[in-house]
Amino acid sequence: MIDSAPGAPAARSVPAVPGRARLALARAAVQVIADGLGTRLLHIKGDVVDPALQPAARPGSDVDVIADPSAIPALHRDLLAHGWSVYSTFRFGSSFEHAQTYTHPVWGHLDLHRRFPGIGLPDQVAFEHLWRDRARRDVCGVEIRTPSIDAQLLILVLNAARNRGTIPEAWTALDDGGQERMRRLISQLRAEVAVAALTGDLERYRRYREHLLWKITVNGGPRIVEWWARIVAQPTLRGSLRVAAQAPLVNTDRLTRRLGRVPRGKEVLGEFFMRAVRGLREGAALVARKAGRR
Repeated sequence: MIDSAPGAPAARSVPAVPGRARLALARAAVQVIADGLGTRLLHIKGDVVDPALQPAARPGSDVDVIADPSAIPALHRDLLAHGWSVYSTFRFGSSFEHAQTYTHPVWGHLDLHRRFPGIGLPDQVAFEHLWRDRARRDVCGVEIRTPSIDAQLLILVLNAARNRGTIPEAWTALDDGGQERMRRLISQLRAEVAVAALTGDLERYRRYREHLLWKITVNGGPRIVEWWARIVAQPTLRGSLRVAAQAPLVNTDRLTRRLGRVPRGKEVLGEFFMRAVRGLREGAALVARKAGRR
């Protein structure tokens, strides 16, 4: 996948175009690029959420799409060719490494997802499952695809869990048939742990490898515990080793944004040692807290 470091960050400000209009045009612009490559996209969140799930429209501040994982390298190259630049990479974007963020001087921000946090299926398998039941709609004269209404509701639930939000009203309003459909979809996508993190039933899944990661996502905690949670949440030994090797590395995306330019080698090295110091302090504080409980 794409993990190239961003260059100097583009300005976050965009022209004074009404937010809804800019987002709709940005969504259409991204879809046109994808169509030119024959790349499948599913548009999610914000202004494409079905009104039945979110009557009070919440357009959001950026465009979110889930892309066919196999097509992301080609889509990445074409986005760059059309004036988009990388703002944060998959590698450093979040604990779930699920999305790469781009910025454009006119269209604003795009979150390109290769997976959605909480869905436990392999990325390509999950995408094919969501694509199979897709819906169609028109944005600025451009046809786009969205997940089914049930999948949209599940994504709202998973997004609320990751952001320490509240249970969507549409979830609590489900009738018996709707609840059964959602239970089936959650099982098919292996999303039980993340859903339980939002609904308060997480301890039922304490033996699952994702349990600690979702616990710290919902409740917060030291970065050292978060990194351990990321390591044990990986489905393969290779993945665990990769994350363990990444843990001490400097988040060069964040450092670039903080400095306003690409960091020099000595600045990256200095940040590396500062991370080590912070990690030791967090570890010592954690040990002290545990000792105090005994």
